[in-house]
Amino acid sequence: MPTSGPDAMQPALRRRRRRRRQGFLLPFACLSAALIAAALLPGAAFADGVTPSEARRLRDEVKDMFYHAFDGYMQHAFPLDELRPLSCQGEDSLGGYALTLIDSLDTLALLGDKERFDAAVEWVGKNVRFDINKTVSVFETNIRILGGLLSAHLIASDYATGMRIQSYDDQLLHLAADLAQRLLPAFDTPTGIPFGSITSTAGGGTLTLEFGVLSRLTNDSVYERVTKNSVRGIWARRSKLDLVGAHINVFTGEWTQKDAGIGTSIDSFYEYLLKEAYKAAMHYLHHDPWYVEVNMNSGATVWPLFNSLQAFWPGLQVLAGDVDPAIRTHAAFFSVWKKYGFTPEGFNLATSTVQNGQRSYPLRPELIESTYWLFKATRDYRYLDVGRDILASLQYGAKCPCGYCHISDVETHQQDDHMESFFLAETVKYLWLLFDLAAGPDNIVENGPYKYIFSTEGHLLPATPQIALLDEHCLYAGAFCNGTAGHGYGTGDSSNKHQNANSVPFDDSRTPSNQSLSNILSTTRGYIKGVCPGLTHAQKLGISYSAEEDNSIQQNSGSSENLDESYVIKSSVQAQSSSVILISHPVASQTEEPTSGRSQYNANIVATAESVGTDTASASSHPEDLVKETESVSEQKEINDKEIASQGSQPTEGRYLT
Repeated sequence: MPTSGPDAMQPALRRRRRRRRQGFLLPFACLSAALIAAALLPGAAFADGVTPSEARRLRDEVKDMFYHAFDGYMQHAFPLDELRPLSCQGEDSLGGYALTLIDSLDTLALLGDKERFDAAVEWVGKNVRFDINKTVSVFETNIRILGGLLSAHLIASDYATGMRIQSYDDQLLHLAADLAQRLLPAFDTPTGIPFGSITSTAGGGTLTLEFGVLSRLTNDSVYERVTKNSVRGIWARRSKLDLVGAHINVFTGEWTQKDAGIGTSIDSFYEYLLKEAYKAAMHYLHHDPWYVEVNMNSGATVWPLFNSLQAFWPGLQVLAGDVDPAIRTHAAFFSVWKKYGFTPEGFNLATSTVQNGQRSYPLRPELIESTYWLFKATRDYRYLDVGRDILASLQYGAKCPCGYCHISDVETHQQDDHMESFFLAETVKYLWLLFDLAAGPDNIVENGPYKYIFSTEGHLLPATPQIALLDEHCLYAGAFCNGTAGHGYGTGDSSNKHQNANSVPFDDSRTPSNQSLSNILSTTRGYIKGVCPGLTHAQKLGISYSAEEDNSIQQNSGSSENLDESYVIKSSVQAQSSSVILISHPVASQTEEPTSGRSQYNANIVATAESVGTDTASASSHPEDLVKETESVSEQKEINDKEIASQGSQPTEGRYLT
């Protein structure tokens, strides 16, 4: 096999490949009421529902779909960015660095295609370079290229994934760091929001996951810092209603488009600040079951439009624990798909027609993504029926000679000669995961050693201790120990390290509401035992210091040593969607702890799933209670910092993965 150039990949990769303001809503509400009602009926479509055996067949059909498109790209477009599936040609659309291949890497791994995953990683590592003179989108380059590189790196470098490449030596991580370094100048603006020809809220607020993971893998905090600063720059300019607009001037901080919504130009921003922005979104944007666009300052409706990018929202609501409105909204959105066979980019709720100029369907994944999360949460077979209908639409309406085509008009189903990379990175991935989950999951997401976070591009990022923590040393007992030999995970039982942390039985009667908190926490058993060596007593208790603070502590070791003696742990456990367990900052006690009890005290702070389950036995597993607990942790932290300051040692704000 050639070692470089496009031909190096071909042999291996070709083988397989309301009137709250009701008026405008009434016409469409009447038109689609029957469809929505049918979708919401508990027994809807059960007569011809998808069985587990059919789910296996559909899963295999989706796999064939992937390879039809992937092989078409490799044969006719590679190493250009994207495939033109009608004419069987390629085009450079983003930067000219094999975009579709990089965006597809973790899908190959998800499908268990080790041969082509290995070949693709090897080719990218040897041939992709970013020292080129190109104008690129910071947002698209981040979510597609940087995210793709990081996800593939984390899979290829870890034996636990089953896709470890023996010859791999962090080449993709080095490429990711080089790429991010070249993007950093874009953040040099008065607002901290990265420069763009038109900077959208989503474009400036959907960068922290990829940049943050890179910071934690390279031990360089600059990437995470600039992207968090960008998010803060946007959120600080929200209106008094806690709404943000669609576009902003990165130099003046003035909003250039003040329409607030959950769709175009804002959508993925909510994935990062949902806890902060959700209440306002539901109050001002939600016209059950639809969402509209309003003026961010007045809350007045300006655009009664459903656009296809809104379709991610029910899935996000599921992850937030708000399942009931997600079910209703998903049914409404799917009724549009049923009407046309696809969702148009814009559907006017006032006229119940496709919005002029927004008639296309560019193979978007958002509705499929929400379908997957709703099925995973409810095990309701109706979502398999939805998936089957979507698959049929794609097969009969979008399939073309060398791949799958954009639909230029959802009413005529006219095809357009374009296939974006996200079709393989997201659309096919979520559809395959849906049917695989029903058939009996056999993949690294459902059965792998880690909980996986899906980026906004659908890239798989494992919630490992290494990624959850960096400069903070040990934010929870037994976490990844930065700088220790072998970068170990503490003293946890190795037999539990590679358990099926994501596996949930295929039981349509089981819902998140009847899973106990202790069951959720127990999935992290192998990652929270033990204590990182070489830490101060305070750090072992969960206090997080930056490097500067460590120096300050060393200079005042006498007073710090006395301060350590007065600490009593008050642990508040916070369960997140990734099941990462955090222990809050300890507080200074008014009474001194006896010195003789210190060793026993240290032994007792080793956190295990069993002890956590015991400590939280009386805790409610309802999401609203967890929110209250989280708020309590934040309030307690403020008190802690004040008390620590009064003792003469003032830490900066600890950085939690939220």
